[in-house]
Amino acid sequence: MELTDEEFEAANRRAAQKKAAFPPAVSVRYDRRVSRVVIGLASGLELSFSPKQAQGLEHARPDDLLDAEITPSGLGVHFPRIDADLYIPALLEGFFGSKRWIAAEMGKAGGKASSDAKSAAARQNGKLGGRPKKIAA
Repeated sequence: MELTDEEFEAANRRAAQKKAAFPPAVSVRYDRRVSRVVIGLASGLELSFSPKQAQGLEHARPDDLLDAEITPSGLGVHFPRIDADLYIPALLEGFFGSKRWIAAEMGKAGGKASSDAKSAAARQNGKLGGRPKKIAA
C-alpha cells in the first residue's frame, strides 16, 4: 500500500492534535515496593497502575518491567523485554487494552462473582447430579 503525500500530511496533523491534547510522558518506572507501573507526565500528573490491569503486561514478571522506555512522541511507553506498548492517551481515558481484551477481563471477573442466587443454583444443580456430561460429536 502506497502512502500519498496528502495521507502523510493528514496523519501528521492528527499526531500534532494528539500531542496538543495530551501531556507527554517524561518518566516511567516500575515500583517493586508497591508492584505498580508509574508514568510521570509533563503536566505533573503521575499515572500508577498494576501491570495486571494492562494488556500486554498482565503476565509480566517484575524484571520484565524495569527497562521501560518513553517513545519519541512522548505519547507511548515501550517495554522492550516483553515487546509491549502502552498508549498514554488511551490510559488517560481509562483504556488499558483493546475492547476485546477488556471484555474478556470483565467476563473473567463476572464469572468469579458469587451471589446467594448463584450459590443456591449451584447447590440445586449438584443435587441433580451436576452438569451433564458433554457428548462427543
